[in-house]
Amino acid sequence: MEQRVSLITLGVEDLARARAFYEHLGWRGQEVEETVFFQAGAMALVLWSREKLARDCGVRDTRADGFGGIALAHNVRSRAEVDDLLAAAERGGATVTRPAETTSYGGYAGIFLDPDGHAWEIAHNPGFSLAADGSLTLPDFTSP
Repeated sequence: MEQRVSLITLGVEDLARARAFYEHLGWRGQEVEETVFFQAGAMALVLWSREKLARDCGVRDTRADGFGGIALAHNVRSRAEVDDLLAAAERGGATVTRPAETTSYGGYAGIFLDPDGHAWEIAHNPGFSLAADGSLTLPDFTSP
């Protein structure tokens, strides 16, 4: 298996609401057969019915909307971008669960939950390089 992620699918309660939220953040989606696709750099973010996603995964959705053990991250080029994106998300209907603050690694980050409770970290990490297209390159952690 190649070391990559091709797409992330978020199970949502209300597809129109979820699409409107992400479009409020400046993303542009395409809807095909009750599924919204967003090109996200070299991968895709997909919005699909929570019920259909659970069925497709072969699991029973207990509607226990607690923490699902996953967080998505969007890295940006500056602290100001972190603040701007958190504010835009909140205006669009997100709940900021961790306001932006200086991190232990010398960066700056905050977290919001989208209208369906998916956690997004917005982070500026000066140790992670971002290319012009937004793709992230990890540093060599074994170097002193």
